Amino acid sequence: MVVGRHRQGTAGGWLQLRVAGAALLAVAAGIHLDLYLTGYRSIPTIGWLFLLQVIAGFVLAAAVLVTRSRLVAAAGAGFALSTLGGYLLSVWIGLFGFKEVRTTAGIAAGLIEVAAFATLALAAVAPGPVRQTEEPVSPSARMLTRVQAATSMVVAAVGAVSVAALVLLGVAVASAGGPPAAVAGAGVTLRTATIGGVTVLTNANGLTLYWFAPDTPTSSKCTGSCATYWPPVTSNPKAGPGVTGKLGTIKRPDGALQATYDGHPLYTYVGDSGPGQAYGNNLNLNGGLWYDPNPQVGWRNVSVVS
Repeated sequence: MVVGRHRQGTAGGWLQLRVAGAALLAVAAGIHLDLYLTGYRSIPTIGWLFLLQVIAGFVLAAAVLVTRSRLVAAAGAGFALSTLGGYLLSVWIGLFGFKEVRTTAGIAAGLIEVAAFATLALAAVAPGPVRQTEEPVSPSARMLTRVQAATSMVVAAVGAVSVAALVLLGVAVASAGGPPAAVAGAGVTLRTATIGGVTVLTNANGLTLYWFAPDTPTSSKCTGSCATYWPPVTSNPKAGPGVTGKLGTIKRPDGALQATYDGHPLYTYVGDSGPGQAYGNNLNLNGGLWYDPNPQVGWRNVSVVS
């Protein structure tokens, strides 16, 4: 009778691991969905990878809940670990020309993915439901008990991998840069470039500059996580070739100066990895629309095909 109760309790713990693992996968997929919708969808290759992560995360979460398959639980654990690995690589060396920056959402997703891996890996090796019985324990049952006891080594391995993943995540977060500064120094020279047949404003490095529709001539509405993906152009602007608009500065909430063009604060976009790109144009993200300022036409009439 005691053995039967023990097995019933073990089966309950196995169910709890499955439910917790599925919930963690769904939460991580939700974070990736938010990131996809608020900026990553316009980044070449990375956008599709984020969408794939979202779909796979929700599908695996549902599969873990509705099936009793250890293989599905193991697949969920592997998916969580591989997603974390992709994040670490994008922070350290970059993926497909995109280098991740340190954000609260990214750190939260990383921690959740470690927890999802540990939970689902344990669910994959933990004893499953066993029918309660009062019959004497048979030799085959004793053998099964010994096999299940051997899973303690697997559990220890899962713990070791989880700790290693947390350490690597901590190292990556510590070494990752925060929001990249668009310009540093006493002044920034603004230039013009042609992208898709349209003349746009760029910084001295050729990165396309953007206006944010909710901004006013005296204040920026892009702060916090918004400024992580849309780094403000700091310091005093100087007119380069083709730049004829009125240049100025405003003071950001943190006290830093931000360059303005015709009364609009200027930003770069983290999705643009080099000159000739304008993936941030006409996006409705972070609370408003983003545009490429056109020195010859005006900001609301620009339509750059990126």
